[in-house]
Amino acid sequence: MEHKIVTSGSRAVSSESDFISKVYLWMSLGLAVSAIASAWLLTQPALLKAIFTNGILLIGIVLVELGLVFWLSARAMHMSPTAATGAFLGYSFLNGITLTSIFLVYTGASILTTFAVATGTFFFFSVYGRTTQRDLTNVGGIAMMGLIGIVIASLVNLFLKSSGLMWATTFIGIAVFMALIAYDTQKLKEMYAAGAQDAASEKKLAILGALRLYLDFINLFLMLLRIFGKGRD
Repeated sequence: MEHKIVTSGSRAVSSESDFISKVYLWMSLGLAVSAIASAWLLTQPALLKAIFTNGILLIGIVLVELGLVFWLSARAMHMSPTAATGAFLGYSFLNGITLTSIFLVYTGASILTTFAVATGTFFFFSVYGRTTQRDLTNVGGIAMMGLIGIVIASLVNLFLKSSGLMWATTFIGIAVFMALIAYDTQKLKEMYAAGAQDAASEKKLAILGALRLYLDFINLFLMLLRIFGKGRD
């Protein structure tokens, strides 16, 4: 695709291809912030213990995370670019804090292996979503229904503690997030066409798209970790 710059008023707007590249860059930045947060927390044993032994504190962090996700998803286009950036990076940091728990459960080597598998899988389905001529709207709708089912089943399994149900949600979850990666990538084109009217709106759309792909990637990674993760002795 030709890389060109179009203008809206006095402010430049990138081409669709450049816009999608910016989405990937913001997503990568979010993942980097999460990794830095986890690495930092691992060097703070007192704080690490406080977070993961104090149920109220951990629940509080998770609730703030959820609040940031819902707030950013619903209000991104009504925020300033600075506020949207802060909300996304703040969420990425807090998510890195809660994700530190995986280093307490799984070996570092298996986490890195799983991350590599998740990255390759994400790349494949994201490229598919961007290049396919097939309309993935129905696929996205089915995947969203599957996601709701997974959430409900996972909540139920908190009480049942069924290994069979856990593995069922794991494999279904992997399929769901593969589909969502392709669908959300394809939706980036529609987001750009509908809302990238100036540089400010383009940046907010890029952050919103990055949030969706970040969530898809992290959830796919966590599902795969159930399979490839090796527990610490």
